[in-house]
Amino acid sequence: MWTEKMGNVVRGAVAFVPSERCQRFLVGDLKEMPLDRTLDLSSRQLRRLPVRASAFDELVKLYLSDNHLSNLPPELRNLQKLQLLALDFNCFEELPLVICSLVQLNILYLGNNRLFRLPKELGQLTELKTLWLETNCFIKFPRVICELPNIKTLHLGYNQLRSLPAELEHLEELRSIWLAGNLLNDFPPVLLKMHYLEVIDVDRNRIHQFPSLAYLRGLKLVIYDHNPCVNAPAVAEGVRRVGRWADSSDDEEDEGEGKVAKAGVKVEESLEEN
Repeated sequence: MWTEKMGNVVRGAVAFVPSERCQRFLVGDLKEMPLDRTLDLSSRQLRRLPVRASAFDELVKLYLSDNHLSNLPPELRNLQKLQLLALDFNCFEELPLVICSLVQLNILYLGNNRLFRLPKELGQLTELKTLWLETNCFIKFPRVICELPNIKTLHLGYNQLRSLPAELEHLEELRSIWLAGNLLNDFPPVLLKMHYLEVIDVDRNRIHQFPSLAYLRGLKLVIYDHNPCVNAPAVAEGVRRVGRWADSSDDEEDEGEGKVAKAGVKVEESLEEN
């Protein structure tokens, strides 16, 4: 344990030194592109992305999670075959525009940063299917998301959202929306029009009353726990509910079900990546 902590201290100190020798200490030589076309530079104490990484133009997956990145080099646009980019647990306050040039992206992880808005250029990522934006600083829903026609999974939990825009209805490919830990006082009306949704998570908001969700034909799971609600949402037969006043047979299981449902997000993530 002591050795590991000392190693982290050394890497943290080296990260401030921009010399090539110090960068090699953090990420290795990066001489050849990985055979599996996946480059994992997570948890390396990086404060800048080595330009050499942008030379691997056949890369499909790039993991940069858990670093100290706040910007990205323009050379990243060389990675035109990139399908997955993980930038969660970094220091981004603005989304680097170079990301919007990676038009083959399917999965983009941006959780646990300091983002409060998204650029209009994000609409260029028309192939994007999964977008993670949980634990950022969004006060308003980023409307550019409504211009992503193929988005299937959207994670916006643990921000400061109070409402959702009506334009969200146009995302007919959307199947899962995760909104836990926001400031929703009412169940978002637009979700009542989205019959293709399979998963709705509004756990840990401020919703006092739920409308009926029984006519949402595609719904499979609704998580509504930890709201000051006076009723449970009515759902169609076979739809799983996690929260107070769920079906009596499920009452004792609600808390466990919630944990299982949240754990399922990680399973979903793994399936998406593969």
